[in-house]
Amino acid sequence: MDQDGTQCAYGRVRETTPARRMRELDRAEALRLVATVSLGRIVFTQHALPAVRPVNHLVEDGDIIIRIHDDGALASLVAPADVPGLVVAYEADVIDPDTHLGWSVVVTGYASPVADAGALDRYAELLRPWVAQPMAGALRIRPDLVTGFRLEAEGTRPAPVVPRDRS
Repeated sequence: MDQDGTQCAYGRVRETTPARRMRELDRAEALRLVATVSLGRIVFTQHALPAVRPVNHLVEDGDIIIRIHDDGALASLVAPADVPGLVVAYEADVIDPDTHLGWSVVVTGYASPVADAGALDRYAELLRPWVAQPMAGALRIRPDLVTGFRLEAEGTRPAPVVPRDRS
């Protein structure tokens, strides 16, 4: 077989995967990477089942801010007054579809509505809507658990040292 693939069962050719490694990210690097993109996915509970929605976001003081509108599923994420918020997960990533290199971060924490009117006005300017609906509010996700990884190309490995024949 040539260098572009390996022989598989039934005579098919399977492409080889370039050498890469997965490196775990620390909390600071993971949140810094989330701040470099504007798109992510929020995972929450709706009708006792997991639900996922793509949303745009911003990162402010280590918290993730997303916009909500009145008739959207996220508008129902209101916690009782005696709890810090509802548990959600938030995922953002950048992974190249050709090389499969990039990063992925998952943040788990409490989501609660933003109450400050000045902050809401600022978020309305910064978080552009995807649909023609006015912003009804914003949610602040306070990260509790932050995990992430980076898929990196393996570095070039030095050639093995072969002892010379001294005869």
